[in-house]
Amino acid sequence: MLWVIPTSLRSSDKTHPSGTFSQIRKRCRLATGVIVGLLIFNGCAAISVKNWHQNAVDLPLQIELNAVPFYPQEQYQCGPASLAMALGWSGLQITPDALTPQVFTPSLKGSLQPDMVTGARRQGRVAYEISGATALLQEVAGGHPVIVLQNLGLSWIPVWHYAVVIGYDLGREVIILHSGTTNRKITALRTFESTWSRSKYWGMLVLPPDHLPATAEENSYIRAVVGLEKAHQWTAAIVGYKTALLHWPQSFYARIGLSNSYYKLGDLKSAEEVLQKTTRDFPAQGDAFNNLAQVLWEQGKKQEALKAARHAVALGGPRVEQYQKTLAEIQADDL
Repeated sequence: MLWVIPTSLRSSDKTHPSGTFSQIRKRCRLATGVIVGLLIFNGCAAISVKNWHQNAVDLPLQIELNAVPFYPQEQYQCGPASLAMALGWSGLQITPDALTPQVFTPSLKGSLQPDMVTGARRQGRVAYEISGATALLQEVAGGHPVIVLQNLGLSWIPVWHYAVVIGYDLGREVIILHSGTTNRKITALRTFESTWSRSKYWGMLVLPPDHLPATAEENSYIRAVVGLEKAHQWTAAIVGYKTALLHWPQSFYARIGLSNSYYKLGDLKSAEEVLQKTTRDFPAQGDAFNNLAQVLWEQGKKQEALKAARHAVALGGPRVEQYQKTLAEIQADDL
């Protein structure tokens, strides 16, 4: 069955392992001496927090999410611990130890961002990546904790570290984190800005599939739900696509993804219903007709399937060879 998405799902190109302290010392924790040197060397006072206030227009100046559980990290385990906290907030109770085999790379003594994303998806949760202060403030104000990647060391002696942002107070110019072994770690905004910027402001939401990010963009959100399909979380993907369609009812790709998820679950009737409506609403899209032909054929509706397959071929397009193959297979069927 042919399946398309707006752009290919790309793994993050930011593959910093959490916890790597160069080749000298490897810890997923704060190295106090390094941080003191960092603040002196970088002149932290030169980092302006003015933009954070500007980005908070129409947002509360102070908020804290009290429903985010805290797991103190073990050595090297800030990745599993942070993911367990975000998953716990989302309604799924799981320990960092249970997540370690999924997201921790022993040879790196840390966790890579793509593995964190995949780890969330394996649990049936939407992993939605964000970047920058505006998105961070909007998401926290919207009630969503955000996993962030920081470099607590220097550019040439990095100490990569995951933490969970659970609040902020712009009046006091602080960010509130679950970080390391500290519950509700109050961090100066300037310090946080400095350490977070080194990951190019990478952040990740871990959401139930019926929750939409506060900063959701159509294609980005659908790509995130596509990740649930790739993780074979078909039921969660169905909920995610339905969530997308509540907000973008004319999304062709959400409809294709929804029908594909039904198909993978063996619910051909529901897949057909979605595709029938899609072909009516998008009569120039060959992909929808090709997929409809496949679903009809597998239900023994050969004549209807032939009609849909021929229409897909007539529409042509970059995948016309696939449409022709579908048509040939239906024609060769003796049913």
